[in-house]
Amino acid sequence: MKENIYILPLILVLLIPFCSTEVKAQTVAVKTDLLTGALSSPNVAVEVKLSNRFTLETGFHYNPFPAGENKRWKHWFLQPELRYWKCQPYGGHFFGAHLIYGVYNVGNIKLPLGLFKGVRSSRYEGDFMGAGISYGYHFILSPRWSIETSIGVGFLHTGYERYRCLHCGERTGSGSRNFIAPTKAAVSLVYMIR
Repeated sequence: MKENIYILPLILVLLIPFCSTEVKAQTVAVKTDLLTGALSSPNVAVEVKLSNRFTLETGFHYNPFPAGENKRWKHWFLQPELRYWKCQPYGGHFFGAHLIYGVYNVGNIKLPLGLFKGVRSSRYEGDFMGAGISYGYHFILSPRWSIETSIGVGFLHTGYERYRCLHCGERTGSGSRNFIAPTKAAVSLVYMIR
Protein backbone atom coordinates (compact mmCIF):
# COMPACT_ATOMS: atom_id res chain seq x y z
CA MET A 1 0.00 0.00 0.00
CA LYS A 2 1.42 3.39 -0.93
CA GLU A 3 0.31 5.33 2.16
CA ASN A 4 3.73 5.20 3.82
CA ILE A 5 5.20 7.89 1.57
CA TYR A 6 2.41 10.31 2.48
CA ILE A 7 2.39 10.01 6.29
CA LEU A 8 4.89 12.81 7.07
CA PRO A 9 3.26 15.40 4.75
CA LEU A 10 -0.14 14.54 6.21
CA ILE A 11 1.07 15.02 9.76
CA LEU A 12 2.42 18.43 8.73
CA VAL A 13 -0.96 19.35 7.19
CA LEU A 14 -2.65 18.34 10.45
CA LEU A 15 -0.50 20.90 12.24
CA ILE A 16 -1.66 23.79 9.98
CA PRO A 17 -4.52 24.80 12.32
CA PHE A 18 -1.95 25.48 15.06
CA CYS A 19 -0.34 28.15 12.87
CA SER A 20 -3.11 30.63 13.65
CA THR A 21 -1.64 34.06 14.41
CA GLU A 22 -4.12 34.78 17.20
CA VAL A 23 -4.85 32.18 19.87
CA LYS A 24 -7.27 33.22 22.61
CA ALA A 25 -9.11 31.31 25.31
CA GLN A 26 -10.84 28.18 24.02
CA THR A 27 -9.95 28.58 20.37
CA VAL A 28 -8.30 25.18 19.77
CA ALA A 29 -10.13 21.85 19.99
CA VAL A 30 -8.86 18.28 19.65
CA LYS A 31 -11.39 15.59 18.82
CA THR A 32 -11.92 12.01 17.81
CA ASP A 33 -14.86 10.62 15.86
CA LEU A 34 -16.26 7.80 17.98
CA LEU A 35 -18.51 6.53 15.18
CA THR A 36 -15.81 5.86 12.59
CA GLY A 37 -13.39 4.86 15.35
CA ALA A 38 -15.80 2.05 16.25
CA LEU A 39 -15.78 1.04 12.56
CA SER A 40 -11.99 0.39 12.58
CA SER A 41 -10.84 3.83 11.51
CA PRO A 42 -8.74 5.38 14.30
CA ASN A 43 -8.75 9.16 13.89
CA VAL A 44 -7.86 12.54 15.30
CA ALA A 45 -8.88 16.07 14.32
CA VAL A 46 -7.75 19.57 15.30
CA GLU A 47 -10.01 22.61 14.96
CA VAL A 48 -9.07 26.27 15.39
CA LYS A 49 -11.17 29.39 15.59
CA LEU A 50 -10.49 31.77 12.69
CA SER A 51 -13.05 34.48 13.51
CA ASN A 52 -16.34 35.03 15.36
CA ARG A 53 -18.18 32.74 12.90
CA PHE A 54 -15.53 30.56 11.20
CA THR A 55 -13.34 27.64 12.26
CA LEU A 56 -11.01 25.30 10.37
CA GLU A 57 -10.97 21.60 11.19
CA THR A 58 -8.44 19.10 9.83
CA GLY A 59 -9.12 15.42 10.46
CA PHE A 60 -6.92 12.40 9.79
CA HIS A 61 -8.13 8.77 9.71
CA TYR A 62 -5.69 5.87 9.52
CA ASN A 63 -6.30 2.12 9.64
CA PRO A 64 -3.21 -0.05 8.99
CA PHE A 65 -4.76 -3.11 10.67
CA PRO A 66 -6.06 -6.21 8.86
CA ALA A 67 -9.83 -6.70 9.06
CA GLY A 68 -9.56 -10.46 9.60
CA GLU A 69 -8.06 -13.55 8.01
CA ASN A 70 -9.89 -13.29 4.71
CA LYS A 71 -10.70 -9.58 4.67
CA ARG A 72 -8.81 -6.40 3.97
CA TRP A 73 -9.85 -2.88 5.09
CA LYS A 74 -6.73 -0.70 5.16
CA HIS A 75 -6.93 3.01 4.47
CA TRP A 76 -6.01 6.53 5.42
CA PHE A 77 -7.62 9.84 4.55
CA LEU A 78 -7.33 13.53 5.31
CA GLN A 79 -10.38 15.80 5.49
CA PRO A 80 -9.95 19.57 6.04
CA GLU A 81 -13.21 21.49 6.57
CA LEU A 82 -14.05 25.20 6.79
CA ARG A 83 -17.02 25.73 9.11
CA TYR A 84 -19.52 28.56 9.45
CA TRP A 85 -21.21 28.70 12.87
CA LYS A 86 -24.74 30.05 13.13
CA CYS A 87 -24.14 31.73 16.51
CA GLN A 88 -20.60 31.24 17.77
CA PRO A 89 -17.78 28.72 17.26
CA TYR A 90 -17.94 25.53 19.33
CA GLY A 91 -21.62 25.86 20.22
CA GLY A 92 -24.80 25.02 18.34
CA HIS A 93 -25.38 24.65 14.58
CA PHE A 94 -22.69 24.82 11.89
CA PHE A 95 -22.37 24.34 8.14
CA GLY A 96 -19.18 23.16 6.50
CA ALA A 97 -17.40 22.79 3.18
CA HIS A 98 -14.72 20.11 3.05
CA LEU A 99 -12.13 18.45 0.85
CA ILE A 100 -11.07 14.82 1.16
CA TYR A 101 -8.13 12.76 -0.07
CA GLY A 102 -7.14 9.23 0.83
CA VAL A 103 -5.69 5.86 -0.12
CA TYR A 104 -7.33 2.44 0.33
CA ASN A 105 -6.68 -1.28 0.02
CA VAL A 106 -9.88 -3.32 0.48
CA GLY A 107 -11.03 -6.82 -0.29
CA ASN A 108 -13.60 -9.50 0.60
CA ILE A 109 -15.95 -7.06 2.35
CA LYS A 110 -19.36 -5.62 1.60
CA LEU A 111 -19.25 -1.86 1.09
CA PRO A 112 -22.34 0.29 1.69
CA LEU A 113 -24.44 1.74 -1.13
CA GLY A 114 -23.33 -0.98 -3.57
CA LEU A 115 -19.89 0.62 -4.08
CA PHE A 116 -17.47 -1.72 -5.87
CA LYS A 117 -19.67 -4.80 -5.95
CA GLY A 118 -16.68 -6.89 -7.05
CA VAL A 119 -14.85 -6.19 -3.77
CA ARG A 120 -16.46 -9.33 -2.31
CA SER A 121 -14.33 -11.49 -4.59
CA SER A 122 -11.40 -9.20 -5.56
CA ARG A 123 -9.08 -6.71 -3.90
CA TYR A 124 -9.15 -3.02 -4.86
CA GLU A 125 -6.25 -0.66 -4.24
CA GLY A 126 -6.29 3.02 -5.12
CA ASP A 127 -6.82 6.58 -4.02
CA PHE A 128 -9.79 8.94 -3.86
CA MET A 129 -10.42 12.67 -3.70
CA GLY A 130 -13.44 14.88 -3.52
CA ALA A 131 -15.33 17.77 -2.01
CA GLY A 132 -18.53 18.06 -0.05
CA ILE A 133 -20.79 19.99 2.28
CA SER A 134 -21.86 19.17 5.81
CA TYR A 135 -24.17 20.13 8.65
CA GLY A 136 -23.54 19.57 12.34
CA TYR A 137 -24.36 20.47 15.90
CA HIS A 138 -21.98 20.99 18.82
CA PHE A 139 -23.31 20.06 22.31
CA ILE A 140 -21.40 21.72 25.16
CA LEU A 141 -21.03 19.38 28.16
CA SER A 142 -18.59 21.45 30.25
CA PRO A 143 -16.06 24.25 29.68
CA ARG A 144 -13.57 21.69 28.28
CA TRP A 145 -15.67 18.77 26.96
CA SER A 146 -18.26 18.56 24.18
CA ILE A 147 -19.99 16.14 21.85
CA GLU A 148 -20.32 17.02 18.18
CA THR A 149 -22.42 15.41 15.47
CA SER A 150 -22.10 16.02 11.75
CA ILE A 151 -23.17 14.55 8.44
CA GLY A 152 -22.00 15.37 4.93
CA VAL A 153 -22.38 14.49 1.28
CA GLY A 154 -20.23 15.24 -1.73
CA PHE A 155 -18.62 14.31 -5.03
CA LEU A 156 -15.86 11.68 -5.04
CA HIS A 157 -13.43 10.49 -7.72
CA THR A 158 -11.41 7.30 -7.35
CA GLY A 159 -8.75 5.61 -9.44
CA TYR A 160 -8.07 1.96 -8.62
CA GLU A 161 -6.35 -1.26 -9.58
CA ARG A 162 -8.15 -4.60 -9.15
CA TYR A 163 -6.38 -7.78 -8.02
CA ARG A 164 -7.56 -11.40 -8.14
CA CYS A 165 -7.16 -12.14 -4.43
CA LEU A 166 -6.25 -10.53 -1.10
CA HIS A 167 -2.63 -11.69 -1.01
CA CYS A 168 -1.57 -12.37 -4.59
CA GLY A 169 -0.15 -9.71 -6.87
CA GLU A 170 -1.95 -10.67 -10.08
CA ARG A 171 -3.62 -7.51 -11.40
CA THR A 172 -6.87 -8.13 -13.28
CA GLY A 173 -7.77 -4.58 -14.24
CA SER A 174 -7.91 -0.92 -13.38
CA GLY A 175 -10.30 1.96 -13.74
CA SER A 176 -11.84 5.03 -12.19
CA ARG A 177 -15.25 6.08 -10.92
CA ASN A 178 -17.06 9.30 -10.06
CA PHE A 179 -20.02 9.35 -7.73
CA ILE A 180 -22.05 11.30 -5.20
CA ALA A 181 -21.83 9.70 -1.76
CA PRO A 182 -21.82 10.39 1.96
CA THR A 183 -18.46 11.99 2.82
CA LYS A 184 -18.96 12.39 6.55
CA ALA A 185 -20.96 10.84 9.40
CA ALA A 186 -19.46 11.66 12.78
CA VAL A 187 -20.20 11.62 16.49
CA SER A 188 -17.10 13.20 18.01
CA LEU A 189 -15.79 13.61 21.52
CA VAL A 190 -14.24 17.10 21.74
CA TYR A 191 -11.70 18.49 24.19
CA MET A 192 -11.03 22.25 24.25
CA ILE A 193 -7.31 22.99 24.72
CA ARG A 194 -7.43 26.79 24.89
